[in-house]
Amino acid sequence: MTEAPQQPIGPMNADETFVLANKNELIAQVEAAPALMRQALKGLTDAQLDTKYKNWNIRQIVNHLVDSHMYGYLRFKFALTEENPALKAYDHNVWAELPGNKSGDLEPALALFDGVQARWARLMRDMSDDQYRRTFLQPDGKTRSLAQSLGIYSWHARHHTGQVLWLRENRL
Repeated sequence: MTEAPQQPIGPMNADETFVLANKNELIAQVEAAPALMRQALKGLTDAQLDTKYKNWNIRQIVNHLVDSHMYGYLRFKFALTEENPALKAYDHNVWAELPGNKSGDLEPALALFDGVQARWARLMRDMSDDQYRRTFLQPDGKTRSLAQSLGIYSWHARHHTGQVLWLRENRL
């Protein structure tokens, strides 16, 4: 059996210069993410949603994506309204093990994902390049700009959708 690739869509590019030059395309990817995930999930049975990609099942992947992007949207708001705010960490592996993330209907998570991504895309379209250079302090003590974050989160959604698509092609 073929081992699942670590990065099914390839590596991430969060270089600030690259992101600022391609921000409209990256914002469009953020906005399209819920529809692409819904398409990847279309027709999967409950049993198939329990299929694991490495350590997480498909439900955990989707719920992680929504949790992460909710927090990403809030990171943008904190960085736009405070000077280099220090942001709290969360353990995504522990969150993925919560009962509501491992099983059950994905529709509430997907509805939330629709709303978060739409609001986030609107916010980012209204931002200036100077605002994209605003920063926050990560829990590991490193500073990250909002431009870098856009690069990370646009890749992140495509990465997890790519995991589901890989499972469809190779395991389901």
